Amino acid sequence: MSHTTLQKKKLVARISRLKGQMEAVERALEAERPCGEILQLLASIRGALTGLTGEVLDDHLREDVLNAANDAARAEAVEEISEVLRIYIR
Repeated sequence: MSHTTLQKKKLVARISRLKGQMEAVERALEAERPCGEILQLLASIRGALTGLTGEVLDDHLREDVLNAANDAARAEAVEEISEVLRIYIR
């Protein structure tokens, strides 16, 4: 069973909060709120997304790297993380 499956309820709840934050940005734009307010909303979304990403990455490291069945599985998990990080930091 995937570690994301084990944490599914918590992760989905975080996604729901992110959706709500995105909708708040949309409402703020529609209402022509000041740029400072919109930037604060966007910063909170970025923080929430970074937190979610960190949680999934941490779970991946602990489950797929530390508890890998063998060296080949561990190397594959590390390669997955490496690729994600390359994309993430662009």
